[in-house]
Amino acid sequence: MAAIALLFFALISSAGISSSESMFIAYNTTHRIVSDKVNVHLVPHSHDDVGWLKTVDQYYVGANNSIRGACVQNVLDSVISALLDDNNRKFIYVEMAFFQRWWRQQSEAKKVKVKELVNSGQLEFINGGMCMHDEATPHYIDLIDQTTLGHQFIKGEFGKVPRVGWQIDPFGHSAVQAYLLGAELGFDSLFFARIDYQDRAKRLNEKSLEIVWRGSKSLGSSSQIFTGIFPRHYDPPDGFTFEINDVSPPIQDDILLFDYNVQERVNDFVAAALAQANVTRTNHIMWTMGTDFRYQYANSWFRQMDKFIHYVNEDGRVNALYSTPSIYTDAKYATKEKWPLKTEDFFPYADHPNAYWTGYFTSRPALKGYVRMMSGYYLAARQLEFFKGRNNVGPNTDALADALAIAQHHDAVSGTEREHVAADYAKRLSMGYAEAEKLVSSSLGFLADLRSSTRQGNPVTNFQQCPLLNISYCPPSEAVLSDGKSLVVVVYNPLGWKREEVIRIPVSSEKVFVQDSDGREIESQLLPLSNVTLSIRNYYVKAYMGKSPNGAIKYWLAFSASVPPLGFSTYIVSNSKQTGPSSTISMVYTPEGSKSNTIEVGQGSLKLIYTADEGKLTHFVNSRNLVTASAEQSYSYYSGNDGTDKDPQASGAYVFRPNTTFPVKFEHQVPLTILRGPVLDEVHQQLNPWISQITRVFKGKEHAEVEFSIGPIPADDGIGKEITTQISTTMKTNKTFYTDSNGRDFIKRVRDFRTDWDLQVNQPVAGNYYPINLGIYVQDSSMELSILVDRSVGGTSLVDGQIELMLHRRLLHDDARGVGEALNETVCFLDKCEGLTIQGKFYLKIDHRGEGAKWRRTVGQEIYSPLLLAFTEQDGNNWINSHVPTFSAIDPSYALPNNIAVITLQELANGKVLLRLAHLYEIGEDNDYSVTASVDLKKLFQNKKISKVKEMSLSANQERAEMEKKKLAWEVEGPAEEPKVERGGPVDPVKLVVELAPMEIRTFLIEFDYLQRFGS
Repeated sequence: MAAIALLFFALISSAGISSSESMFIAYNTTHRIVSDKVNVHLVPHSHDDVGWLKTVDQYYVGANNSIRGACVQNVLDSVISALLDDNNRKFIYVEMAFFQRWWRQQSEAKKVKVKELVNSGQLEFINGGMCMHDEATPHYIDLIDQTTLGHQFIKGEFGKVPRVGWQIDPFGHSAVQAYLLGAELGFDSLFFARIDYQDRAKRLNEKSLEIVWRGSKSLGSSSQIFTGIFPRHYDPPDGFTFEINDVSPPIQDDILLFDYNVQERVNDFVAAALAQANVTRTNHIMWTMGTDFRYQYANSWFRQMDKFIHYVNEDGRVNALYSTPSIYTDAKYATKEKWPLKTEDFFPYADHPNAYWTGYFTSRPALKGYVRMMSGYYLAARQLEFFKGRNNVGPNTDALADALAIAQHHDAVSGTEREHVAADYAKRLSMGYAEAEKLVSSSLGFLADLRSSTRQGNPVTNFQQCPLLNISYCPPSEAVLSDGKSLVVVVYNPLGWKREEVIRIPVSSEKVFVQDSDGREIESQLLPLSNVTLSIRNYYVKAYMGKSPNGAIKYWLAFSASVPPLGFSTYIVSNSKQTGPSSTISMVYTPEGSKSNTIEVGQGSLKLIYTADEGKLTHFVNSRNLVTASAEQSYSYYSGNDGTDKDPQASGAYVFRPNTTFPVKFEHQVPLTILRGPVLDEVHQQLNPWISQITRVFKGKEHAEVEFSIGPIPADDGIGKEITTQISTTMKTNKTFYTDSNGRDFIKRVRDFRTDWDLQVNQPVAGNYYPINLGIYVQDSSMELSILVDRSVGGTSLVDGQIELMLHRRLLHDDARGVGEALNETVCFLDKCEGLTIQGKFYLKIDHRGEGAKWRRTVGQEIYSPLLLAFTEQDGNNWINSHVPTFSAIDPSYALPNNIAVITLQELANGKVLLRLAHLYEIGEDNDYSVTASVDLKKLFQNKKISKVKEMSLSANQERAEMEKKKLAWEVEGPAEEPKVERGGPVDPVKLVVELAPMEIRTFLIEFDYLQRFGS
């Protein structure tokens, strides 16, 4: 018995239990950096997805917790309280969509305290956009806009400028993120977690996880950024997570309690710190203390970090401190270390040999298309809002701006959210559009109304628009015109150069003709609607609007419109009389019984040649530039892996893991139907019951437009399918192709190759897919084939001379990356659900080598910013006689250079005007246009006296000159020489001419003596 008592005494002694009293411990968390020790920068953070498994508002308020117990409101309440308890504690916050929601609910007293936390550096805004945007699937203009919205909020409320990019969760990283959404914002550094598992292994071995990244070959070192890649993920090392239900052992330092473990936990901390220091250059390492939706009870984290800092620093082997990425960046910079240089990007991303995250480049193509459509509309709407004058109480573009901003989130436009969340994003876009549509209508009415200088109240004209024109539904153009009435079509061009394009609107009668505003007849053509088009129209109008479309439309009416820069033209559609002019009805032709072996399509320079028997494309011929090239098109699908083989990785919303390729063969006896006319030719092809396409060749254009309809993808065989199209040529392209980075720079890709490491090829298809937002091209010694897209898609070149695009996906298994739902999109109406049908477009052209860039850049802008149509009716000529039929905001003798675009023209709430100008070409991309260009602001803003022009950072939250002064000059390994970087010079306040060098985007705040309205 005595022996047992003795043993018990020994045990409790070793456990630290004695008769001593426990007492209050004042933990020393004073911030300090120790030069001769490893400094462990503890960065408290919560990664708060702006929608994913739950909607953005459900995440904010903590609703729908059966899916996930996450409440951002609790995070912010709890963190602020914990920071106020101890002024050594720090926290970073990223997603302004959530912070704005929280901020507007706080009392003035609370706001004062929070501002003190921000001013002291305890609370720091990092990244600072409305969301942590995706980097593969958004357009660069959307990235700029969503970041600007967040940065303007931070500047307005707190007077602060974020210094650091924090893209910790996106699934691969773009060159545009580095130089444009990094350096050009004035960021000193960028941090993220996800890179290819093979790349990470090499970088760990070489201590090259921290680099200097030059994302743009045109802007070089002038837009480089220090970039840190986390050694594992964006959570803490194992054993150091402290949410209330986490299993990591806390420090137990009360000597009266069992399990006293201070030294044991300090040893764990030191071991983890030294392990990370062994793969990191300099004596500074960062621990990201948090992960998804953490700090809902912040004290459970801060209590442990207080203890670790106190006891680790008492131990003395390493130094621990509360930190932020800004403090960490300054510490790294102070070491004067030379860093490895990185160029290009970090796509594609794989986290496992059979898990390439390249499926999401195409996932949810309807949402991707809607986001892109709304993006172009938002750009045009802001221009019109400026011309009329902003009204802060509405209607305005604010709701659409907010909806578009959160749609750039890395689980939104990426297509990796649950279906109910995708519907929430779409609903917000729809509501934002509804308000912006009112603004656009009133602005066009204002500009068109001759009486604008004397009238009071709203303009008389009530313009209607057609947001469902993509499914051939446009009530104002379909309306039957009564006697004497005609349809007025106002066509607005948001680009800075004149455009000649074909307008297509659905009409109910073949007895119509088109005139311009001077009464001249415009050549027009009627094209009968295909059965597929009518079927999609009838089903989706019912599904979206709950009612059948009125009447039966018979034709598309097509005519060529000429529209001035940043302006509009007006066209009149009238009933034709028995003896008067009338639109030409297309000739319908099928190859049955044809004596010729080939069919030629096209009325202008471009001819497409098809075989008569099978209806297959064989040649692309351009008589103007003497290009003749063999070209074929095909469709196929990959069967998605179901995850039942040795490696249980399925194809899903994120991951593309194909099993087998199946060609799609023609199942219809009539291989094609051709519509011919004076404006355009169309080739209609129905491949099978769920894939059809219309190829258009316009008389005045030298490219082909392909409109595809895919769906419902059959899934009753239990196999998911990923639908692709291939354009094949005989070009010898040597495994090489080029894809864009968020619509800006083109990056060279080589099949089965990575610039930064020796690639072990495990997935020869998925591992060669890249994101495409603008286009993709291949070239050989004499020719180049280019394809442009109307939304984000995945694409590749798996065979020399061939381009492949993935257009639609329907999968039946989850890919085990967290979303917990198969990518099986359906549309339901009257209790019946069917798979989603996608209708989209791509555009193709073949040029002599070196001549394709002009088309890619010009038509790429026109695809992103389509002509905007508005409709009204007139009696006789009463509207034309009392309204301005043509308008241009800029000097009539002036147009922007062909290599420059206005990507932002917006009146801000404070009355200043935000202007962004973008050079569209890279260095060496084109012989004529890869040069510095100039924009004359006086001619851009005719009839307005500019009083002040201030050049700003990209998000307009600081003056450019101040930003440049603060820029950190990082040193890189290797030779220091690089080609001289061209930049536009300062703007002379008298001449007011802006210079832009290749790939440069310049941002200005402009003030006028008085903001004179057009027409006033």
